[in-house]
Amino acid sequence: MESTNNNPLYKRQGKDTDFNSQLKTIFLYLQQHNATASMVAAATGVPQKNICRYKRDLEKAGRLWEIEKKICKETGFKAWYLTTNPERAPFDNQLNLFGI
Repeated sequence: MESTNNNPLYKRQGKDTDFNSQLKTIFLYLQQHNATASMVAAATGVPQKNICRYKRDLEKAGRLWEIEKKICKETGFKAWYLTTNPERAPFDNQLNLFGI
């Protein structure tokens, strides 16, 4: 019988599970909080490099917005505050070009 440690499908499943779990954690956190990627990393324990990848994916899906650039409470540097809450999303003036 083959060991699960050498089975690439077993390893892949773990990575996918981690991906979905981390993505869900970030998404839910940003539903309730406006925060920078560094602040999300500190609050959730998800590594910041992963948050950057999830941020890109969520932005492309139209589920994450940058709402304002100001000093990050975690790093002390200017950074974008993020949200996944559509009620906090900035209004997009480009939609007015098409009467939407």
